[in-house]
Amino acid sequence: MFNIQKAVSRLDYAPRLKEIQITDIKKGLGVFIPKPSKAVSYAALKTVLKKAGYTLASAHITIAGELTRDDKGSWVLVEPSGQCFDLEIKDADHLARVTPNLVVEVVGKWRTEGEGNSAQEVVITTALRQLTTPAKATSATSTEGKPLGERTDFSFVRASFSGSEGFPSMRTPSGVSKPLAPIRVTSPGLTVYKGGAVTPRLYLVDQHLGDLEVSRQVFNLSVSYTPSPRVQLEVEMPVSRTAFDDKVTSGSSVGLGNITVWSKYRFFRKVKTYGDRQAAVRFGLELPTGESDAPSQASVNAPAFVRQQLTPISGGLSPHFDLSFSQAGGRFIFGGNVEGIVRYERNGFRMGHELRVSSDFEYVLLPRKYDVPGGELFVILETTFVHRGLGRLDGVTVAGSKATEFYLAPGLQYAARTRFVVEGSVQLPVVRNTGPLILRNDRNILMGVRYLF
Repeated sequence: MFNIQKAVSRLDYAPRLKEIQITDIKKGLGVFIPKPSKAVSYAALKTVLKKAGYTLASAHITIAGELTRDDKGSWVLVEPSGQCFDLEIKDADHLARVTPNLVVEVVGKWRTEGEGNSAQEVVITTALRQLTTPAKATSATSTEGKPLGERTDFSFVRASFSGSEGFPSMRTPSGVSKPLAPIRVTSPGLTVYKGGAVTPRLYLVDQHLGDLEVSRQVFNLSVSYTPSPRVQLEVEMPVSRTAFDDKVTSGSSVGLGNITVWSKYRFFRKVKTYGDRQAAVRFGLELPTGESDAPSQASVNAPAFVRQQLTPISGGLSPHFDLSFSQAGGRFIFGGNVEGIVRYERNGFRMGHELRVSSDFEYVLLPRKYDVPGGELFVILETTFVHRGLGRLDGVTVAGSKATEFYLAPGLQYAARTRFVVEGSVQLPVVRNTGPLILRNDRNILMGVRYLF
C-alpha cells in the first residue's frame, strides 16, 4: 500500500504522505484531502497511479464553495485555490431548490475533460446541499459524516479513488507496492516505485564436519531502489564472523564477504481484486571483494578445501540467474524461484556451481478483519533445494565436494507499519547428501527488518 500512497504524494496538490489513507484494502479504496491552495486534477491522479503500476477505475470528490449558475451551466468556485469545477446535475428540481451565490457542498464522480490548458475538472453530482455562509462556519464534515478537520470556511476538496482491479491483495507487489516479501525466497515483486528498501539481516549459522564445529554470524545489508514499475536495482554487502573448534584448536576471524549487485525485471503482472500474479527475472553479479585467506593447517587440522570454507566467500566472480513467480489471493500467498550460480575461482578456490529451487507458502494470520494496511502478521513456510557440483582447488577438481540438500524454514513476518517490517525464520535440514569435504549445515537462524523509503 505504501507504493500507492507514495505515488499519490508526488502530485503537486497532494498532502503529506501519512495523510493519504487506504480505507479499504480489499476494494482498493483510498482517500485524501488535497492542499487547499493547489488546483486538483483527476487526469494527474490517474497518471501517477499508472506509472506506479495501477489503473484508476474511478474517483469521487467532495468540494465546497460558492455555487454559480446561468444558462450555460452550473459551477462551484473553491477558495483559496480559485479553481472552478463544472457540475453535471441530472436532478434539475434539486438544483432549483439551492440558492445560487451561497456556499454548497457537492459530492460526485470526478473526471477531467480536455487536455493541457483547456482541461476542466467536472463533477457528476450525486449529492448537493446548501451550507451556512462561510463567515459562520467553523468546521467541515463530509456527506459520510466523517470530520474533515477544523476550518475557517467550507472551501475544501476531498478526493477518494479506487483501482480498477482493486489493490493486489494484502501483499501489494512491492512489488510493486509490496511492502513485504518472502523471507528467504526471491520475490518477483518490486519495492516502492521511485523509492526502495533498506534491509539489514543477521544470520546465525551452525555447521559441523566430524569433530570440527563452526559457528557463523553474518550481517547482510541490502539496499534496493525501484526507478520504474518494472525494474529494481539492489546491492548486498555481507560481513561475516566465523569461529571454529576441532576439539584440539580453535579460532575465529572477521571479514567482508562478496558484494553482490542485482538487477530485476518484472515481465508479467496480472492484478485482480484482493490478489495478483507476477513473474520476474533477476541477474546478479557476485564481486570478488570478500576475505579469501583461510586458516592454516596449524590453526585447524582439516584438508585445505575444508579450511577454505571457513572464509566468508564461496569463490570469486560469480554470475547469478534467477526466475521467480508468485500468486496471491485473499489470505494465501504462494511463490517460488529457480536460481543458477556459476562460480569462478579466486586464489585457486571455488565451491561447485549451484542450482537452487525454492518455494514460499504464506498465510495472513492477523488481523482477522482486514480493511486498512498495517499490523499484518504472516505465517511463512519456505523450502530450499540445493544441488552443488564439484568444487575446485588450485585448478584441480576436488572429489567429495558435491552436495544435494533440502531445507525447511518456518518463519514469521510482522508489518508493524506500512513502511517497517520485522521478520525471522529458522532453516532446518531435511536432506543432507553431502560429500566428505563439505561442511554440513545444522541450523540457520535469520532475523531482520525492512524499511521502505
